[in-house]
Formats: sequence, structure tokens, C-alpha cells
Amino acid sequence: MKLTIAVLPGDGIGPEVMNQAIKVLDAIQTVFLHEITYKYAAIGADAIVQTGSPLPRMTVDTCLKADAVLLGAVGDPAHDHATVRPEQGLLSLRKKLKLFANIRPVKAYDELQHLSALKVDRIKNVDVLIYRELSSGIYFGQQTRDEHSAADVCYYNKAEIERISHLAFQAARLRNKRLTLVDKANVLETSRLWREVVKDIHNEYLDVELNFMYVDNAAMQVIQAPSQFDVLLTSNMFGDIISDAASVLTGTLGMLPSASIGETCPLYEPVHGSYPTAAKKDIANPIAMILSAAMLLEHFGLIAESKTIYEAVNQVIGQQLGTEDMSPQVLLSCSELGNLIAALILDHKTEINPFNKENIAQSLGTII
Repeated sequence: MKLTIAVLPGDGIGPEVMNQAIKVLDAIQTVFLHEITYKYAAIGADAIVQTGSPLPRMTVDTCLKADAVLLGAVGDPAHDHATVRPEQGLLSLRKKLKLFANIRPVKAYDELQHLSALKVDRIKNVDVLIYRELSSGIYFGQQTRDEHSAADVCYYNKAEIERISHLAFQAARLRNKRLTLVDKANVLETSRLWREVVKDIHNEYLDVELNFMYVDNAAMQVIQAPSQFDVLLTSNMFGDIISDAASVLTGTLGMLPSASIGETCPLYEPVHGSYPTAAKKDIANPIAMILSAAMLLEHFGLIAESKTIYEAVNQVIGQQLGTEDMSPQVLLSCSELGNLIAALILDHKTEINPFNKENIAQSLGTII
């Protein structure tokens, strides 16, 4: 298969973790004989420095001409109080690409359970997929403000709900066939519309169990008993809150990838931010970025390829190798971890044997 990927490294640790994802994709195309072309473009603070805009027109054009977009991270505290901010570039890109569904897998690995703020029995077997509506709702509704009052309008129409609901049901059908709609239908008219639409769509997916949960209860349940969930479907603001709450389950943001799907090319990015204090230190965890690349391959039906990435990552975690945020037995740098995962893919029939823990750090730098 031939793929063109727009690569937006971005700010902070973005370029470093992106480099590791590219290593992994290069290994995939070598093993599976694909042809991947990378088109690099600027976004965020990097783009502001280069062009004065957080999202240059050239970057938008590069993305629209690509099959998919890989994004590293956006954000720089030097621009926090400026009129033109890096984060504006990401919001504008989502709008330009007409992305309407944000997809966040949250998986708790047995070897990393000690990192979570929750007790082990609470996070065991957690494997949740969150579908958040991304292009409408209260974040995009009409806003008014005067000296004494303010208003934010929450707006949804049936078509906006239908398109993401179909995606969520289809995902549930391929997993454990359970979908939970998170809303506030006891209070909000928009939530009542969500329930009506989702109930109607459920008639096309009767093999999937459909449940409903108010968002306040869901926020509690995702912490108290997260393993009960399979696929969560919800609106923009509720999805923002629930996905951030769920992100603490793994103990480190460095493990969480995401995808945003819309009317043009899809976008894949790690959940973590730009982590500017770690930039250029080669200590960031690249796994979220690498798993985002695996999600990209899945989108194009390259299931064996994405599975090979997941298996390599699982081997590394299983041997308790990783960056400092993973509290591993063997500490690796960002680039060493990327090298190792890429090497495992290049020789994907080989399993990791227990490494000599004294020599591994020195040897990994030249593994590929």
C-alpha cells in the first residue's frame, strides 16, 4: 500500500516522540513492503516562530493532500499570554479538516498497574474506548456576555449525533459489544436528543448492548469501576471531562494515543501535551505517539501491521523496559525505546529474552 502522511512534529517533546514513531513506521514498511511518504509541516509555537501563524496555510494544504496526519504536540509557555497562541493552531486544524469524532483508547497494562493512583483491583482488565463528539456542542455554540451575565449555547442536530454514533456502534461490534451513552438527559434538552437518536440507531446494531449513564455518575464510575465499560459515547464537553478522568487510570499519559476522524483525512496524536521542561532531553515516553501510528494503520485496514506494533510494545512493557515515567526495571531514553520497538518489528518473529540489565542501555543505542 502507498500512504502519504502529513507529519506535524509541533512543540516541546513533539519532535522527539515523532522521530520514534517514524522509526517504527519505517520498520513496518520494510517488513510489509509498503510505501510511506512523509510530508513535514509546522504547527503551534514552531509555526509561529517560522511564519507568525500557529497554522500556516501551507500546513493545511499539506494535511488536505495527505491520507492521514500525525501530530506530535502543541504548546509553549512562552506564548501563554500572547494574542496568537500555539493551541489555536490545533483547534483551527480540527476545524479545517472537519474532524468530528475523537477516539481515545484507555488500556491498563498489568506491568504498569503500580503507577496508577487507583488500587490494582480497580484497574485490572481496564480496556475502554471513548468516542467524543468533537465539532459541535457547547464549545462551538453562540456565546454572549455583558456586564452582569454570560451565556454559552449548547447546540446539536441529529446528523451530528448520528455520524459519531454509527462509528461508536461499529467499534463496539468489533470489541465486547457493549456501548454506554454518557449524557445528562434528566436536565438537558440536547442530551434528550442524544438519547432519542442513539436509541433509533441501536435498531441497526441489536447485537450491541446499549446502556445509558448520567455524566456525573459516569465520572464516578470511570474511577471506581472502570472495567465495566467497553465503548463510551458522549458529547463534546462531557467527552472532554470523561476522557481526561480516564487518562489517570494508566498512571502515565505517555501510554495514551488518540485519533480524530472527520470528513477529510484523519489525525492521530498522543494525549499528552508538549511537556516543554523535558524537551530535547531524550527522556519523553514515545509509546503514545507510536500507538497513535498503530491506530493510523488500523484505519487503513492494515491490521497485521498495527498488531505487530502492539505486540512489540507489549513485549517491551512485559520486560519492564521503558522511560522514567514508566518506573521500569531498565531505564531507557526516548530514542533507545524507539530503537528497540523498531528493531522488534524488523525481526518480529523474535521475542525479547530477559536482557542483561547492566548492558542493555549501552547496547540499545546501536540496535538499528
